[in-house]
Amino acid sequence: MVPRRRPLPVPTAVLAALALAALLSACSGGAQADPEVDPAQVDAVEAPELGACRVLTPDDVAQPSDATRTVDCSEPHTAQTYAVGPLPDELSDAAYDDPRLGAFAYDTCSAQQMAFLGADESTVMRTVVAWAWFRPSEAAWDEGARWYRCDLVGGSEQSEEYVELPETAEGLLTGRVDDRWLVCADGATVAGSPRVPCSEPHTWRAVTTIKLGEAGDPYPGDRLSEVRSRDFCSESVGAWLGYPPTYEYGYTYFHEAEWDGGNRRSVCWARTDR
Repeated sequence: MVPRRRPLPVPTAVLAALALAALLSACSGGAQADPEVDPAQVDAVEAPELGACRVLTPDDVAQPSDATRTVDCSEPHTAQTYAVGPLPDELSDAAYDDPRLGAFAYDTCSAQQMAFLGADESTVMRTVVAWAWFRPSEAAWDEGARWYRCDLVGGSEQSEEYVELPETAEGLLTGRVDDRWLVCADGATVAGSPRVPCSEPHTWRAVTTIKLGEAGDPYPGDRLSEVRSRDFCSESVGAWLGYPPTYEYGYTYFHEAEWDGGNRRSVCWARTDR
């Protein structure tokens, strides 16, 4: 049997010194301020700067508010603010998470995005860029802040990271659009395949869209949305490809949640490497 040794008692003064050292360590080693966050923007009541550029990530865009530091637009960036303004009076008493805010943002940011980029709704839905919107922080909201901010970002909801934007994205989709700003997919099927710029190797290209309803129309249901999207895309993709004897097509349609948010279009995809 191995003999056990009793630990020697630690003097009280040593214990106190150790406790003090731990406390000092905790104080000095606490959470550091995020260098990417601008403290002046965190709970800002005043509306943010129009035209500002930032380096945003998909995680940033997933948040309702954003205080990322601005950078000079001549420096690398993934987001540019293209619309800023006060919320309408009918939303002044809205709760912070009122769904009407999202509906307002969809209508406002979508319309102003098209004007900013110089493209129609169908073209905008077939690009690698998208819009994101932000509201004040909850603390600023409680103080009466009621503004919105629309940012153009170099990616979509499916993006794991964003591409860099040019110094200004204004007019980006005017005229003949460069393939690096158009969206393609690389995989066996459209569903589940990573979205890539069409300037990169790909197997699918988003070529047309179909509008399934107008603002105020009730949601037609998943089945009808799918059937109408499928039938339209079968014809439109064939036309885009020049009516070959055989071809493959795909489509992405949205559901009631997106419909309630304002979206009315499905996207048609052609199987092609061009």
